[in-house]
Amino acid sequence: MREIFGTDINGALQRGIRLLNDFVAHNDIEDRSVSLLVFLTDGKPTAGETHTLKILSNTREAARGRVCIFTVGIGADVDFRLLEKLSLENCGLTRHVHEDHDARAQLIGFYDEIRTPLLSDIRVDYPPGLVEHATRTLFPNYFNGSEIIIAGKLVDREVDRLHVEVTASNSKKFVVLKKDVPVEPRRMGNDVPGSPRPKGGGQEDPNHLERLWSYLTLKELLSSWLQSVEEPEREQLRQEVQALAVNHRFLTPFTSMTLKSAPRTETPEDAYGTPTATGPETVMQSLRGAHLQPGPALKEPYNPRIKVSKTSADGDPHFVVDFPLSNLTVCFNIDGQPGHILRLVSDHADSGVTVNGELIGAPAPPNGHKKQRTYFRTITILVNKPERSYLEITPTRVIVDGGNRLVLPCNQSAAVGSQGLEVSVSANAKVTVAIQGNVAFVILLHLYKKPAAYQRNHLGFYVANGQGLSGNCHGLLGQFLNQEARLTGLGKNPAHPSVPEAGERSEAVLEVKGHQVPVVWKQRKIYNGEEQVDCWFARNNAANLIDGGYKDYLAAHPFDSETTFGPGTSRGL
Repeated sequence: MREIFGTDINGALQRGIRLLNDFVAHNDIEDRSVSLLVFLTDGKPTAGETHTLKILSNTREAARGRVCIFTVGIGADVDFRLLEKLSLENCGLTRHVHEDHDARAQLIGFYDEIRTPLLSDIRVDYPPGLVEHATRTLFPNYFNGSEIIIAGKLVDREVDRLHVEVTASNSKKFVVLKKDVPVEPRRMGNDVPGSPRPKGGGQEDPNHLERLWSYLTLKELLSSWLQSVEEPEREQLRQEVQALAVNHRFLTPFTSMTLKSAPRTETPEDAYGTPTATGPETVMQSLRGAHLQPGPALKEPYNPRIKVSKTSADGDPHFVVDFPLSNLTVCFNIDGQPGHILRLVSDHADSGVTVNGELIGAPAPPNGHKKQRTYFRTITILVNKPERSYLEITPTRVIVDGGNRLVLPCNQSAAVGSQGLEVSVSANAKVTVAIQGNVAFVILLHLYKKPAAYQRNHLGFYVANGQGLSGNCHGLLGQFLNQEARLTGLGKNPAHPSVPEAGERSEAVLEVKGHQVPVVWKQRKIYNGEEQVDCWFARNNAANLIDGGYKDYLAAHPFDSETTFGPGTSRGL
């Protein structure tokens, strides 16, 4: 028996393709079904066939266009260029998963993208001579929740209808769609491509359709460059990419990024500890290749001391809910378990926003009544409208995935944005996420130089703006965002109970959402311990205050968007 040590990429792919083909051949599988192979590796080819060109050639010959290969590279020691070529040449996608605690979540997000194939061999045709400079019109696969975008230029700008034919197949039949699409009247500045660009410093409104065309064209040119082996062809493609990227201000491997320094900002001292460092500068990133670009709201870095809504989940965790119209603040605790993922905001079916928080454990301080503490170590935000994006925030970094993956370290200030989504990092202080201009969250970073045994680097979650969340919004915090509350049983006028004196222990009954909840007067520190709030505290893990119980707010995984309560029940992204 011979033992083989190393990473045999060629052998694994050959065996995987052979097993898949054998299964199709010996089972009642439709001829037009889609065969997908997901290949995961954490290393470079070190065993068996190790020559890159030979691995690519062997894989193409084995797959023969009948197997789409999706590659996932885990960790830093992978030949990511090889994985990209394997997927590009075999109608697949590729992802790079960094080897740390969030690997599971990244793999789940990748699987969500490809788990439901709907169509294959999609072809989009237009009448000859009516369309020019069109981007890609052939697509190997279409998955549930994905999208197909084609950009080009109408030859006859006066035409009022454009005939489009789409042919595709699913596992059982061919699909043909013929449609005369109305063409909207031409508006100035939206010709594609070749329209005159704005002059001056680039501050004028961009030509959005031309920019879309150039972005799609850049992706196709970069894919062609990656697959090309002839040096003259690669150089020609490189020059085309560089010229197009510079003209339309895109960041590519062949273009550079301008960094703009901002004054150094000192972060406030955490009541529980001091941040480990402060960021030296703010980096305004233009990363359209990652579906992100600077937005008008991101011209200046966010001030770490800006105050936001009291509505929050922070600390052990302590929950605070503000009812501004009622001039009331309510607070409660949730005694969770390490590893559990709590649904904080659940509005997937309406606004398309979901927020989950994963708990980490720590021993309780000596002489305390608790056996352990729990904190939020990860906040995940899912945005499904107008396009799908995933955000994962930890005390050390922010991951933004809207198709391509972008990682922002939390010890350096930065700001990125795209249509409908803006993310700002204030070094070692907070992360601000704005969605569609009417939803905003602030995640505070609690960091320690020398943490005690019961302390952990953790996050605080604050709702800065919930106007864009629907009336069906739920979650531990979301269920209160569109509600009002009142107190009874305190003072001479139950409708307007008096505020207790300092140090006075007072009890009352809170009425909210049809519930009557006994509450007691307390004081809490929020915003990194900078501000003290008075609140009415609901005991016993918020029993009778929140809908259902603790288990109803547990998510299956960080990117789970399934809704337990309300009419907008969904089953995830």
